[in-house]
Amino acid sequence: MKVITFGELMLRLQPYNYLRIVQSESYEATYGGGEANVAVSLSNYGIDTEFVSILPNNEIGQAGVNSLRKYGVGTKFIKRKGDRCGVYFLEKGASQRASKVIYDRKWSSFYFSEPEDYDWDAIFEGADWFHISGITPAVAPALREIAITACRKAKEHGVKVSCDLNYRGKLWTRDEAKETMTKLAKYVDVCIGNEEDASDVFGIKAAGTDIYGGKLSVEGYHSVAKQLMETFGFEKVAITLRTSISASVNKWSALLYDGKEFYQAKEYEINIIDRVGGGDSFSGGLIYSLLNNYSGQDAIEFAVAASCLKHSIEGDYNLVTVDEVTKLVKSGGSGRVQR
Repeated sequence: MKVITFGELMLRLQPYNYLRIVQSESYEATYGGGEANVAVSLSNYGIDTEFVSILPNNEIGQAGVNSLRKYGVGTKFIKRKGDRCGVYFLEKGASQRASKVIYDRKWSSFYFSEPEDYDWDAIFEGADWFHISGITPAVAPALREIAITACRKAKEHGVKVSCDLNYRGKLWTRDEAKETMTKLAKYVDVCIGNEEDASDVFGIKAAGTDIYGGKLSVEGYHSVAKQLMETFGFEKVAITLRTSISASVNKWSALLYDGKEFYQAKEYEINIIDRVGGGDSFSGGLIYSLLNNYSGQDAIEFAVAASCLKHSIEGDYNLVTVDEVTKLVKSGGSGRVQR
C-alpha cells in the first residue's frame, strides 16, 4: 500500500515550556504541517508514504527533509527551489488561556508553486491513496487550481482521495474556501472535518451545538454528515468531536458515516501536552484503518485512539505504533506503566 500526501512543511518555532511569545528569548525549532503530519503517522504504522511539496535548497529546507526521512517518509517528490521555508510560531495555551498560532508563510518556496512543478502522473504511479487538506489551497491563489488538479489526477489513476476540510481563517476567507473546496470536493471519497469546518467552508451547521460553551450535539452532527454526503457524494464522512473544558483538558471522540450507518468512538478525556496535529493524527489513523479494511466501528475507534495519544506528544508528528494505538482501544486508557 502506498499513500501520497501534498502540502507545505513548515518550520515550527515555539517558546520553551509555556512561556508567551512576548516573554521568550529563545525558541524550540521543529517541523510540521498538516499533510506531512499525516505522512509521518502512516509511515510509523508501516505504510509506504511519499510527501509532495517544495522546500528551499538550503540548510533550513534540508533539515525539513531530514525530519521526514527520520521517520521513513518518502521525499523524492519534494522539489527544491526558492529562498525560504514557511514558518509558524506556536504559543501553547494552558488552563483558560488559549493557544495561539502566528503564520509567517507568505512568499515561501511552496507559496510560489506552479503547475509545472508537479508531475502528477509520475507521483500517482502505483499509489493507493491521496490525502490533502483545505490548508494547501489556502496558502496561495495558484495552489487552488494545483490542488484541484492533483485530486482530479488522483481519480484518473484510480486512487482514493481523502480531504480534511481544515478551514484556516488566517489564510483565506470563507467565500474563497467555499468556491475552491466545492470544486475539489467532487473528487473526494472520504471527507474529514471538525465541529467548525463544515460550517465555515460549506455553511452546513450542526443544530444544538455550542463549541465555545462546551456543548456538542451528536445528533446535530449526524445531520451534518448526511448533508455533506448528499451534497457531494462522498463515500464516507468523518467528524471529530472535541469538547474543550479548557486549553489543558479536552474531551475527544468522533463519528463515521458510510451512508447507511453511524459509528461513534468512545470518548477520551485528555490532559493535553500538545494538541497541534491532533486532527492530522486522526486522519492518519482513519486512512490506515480504512486501507486495512477495518469495520466502520473499528476504524473510528482506531483513529480516535491514535489522535488521543498524539495529544500527549510534543511536536506536530504523532510518534506512535499500531500496537500502541490498539492497546489504547482495548484498555480504555488507564495509562498504567507497561513492564
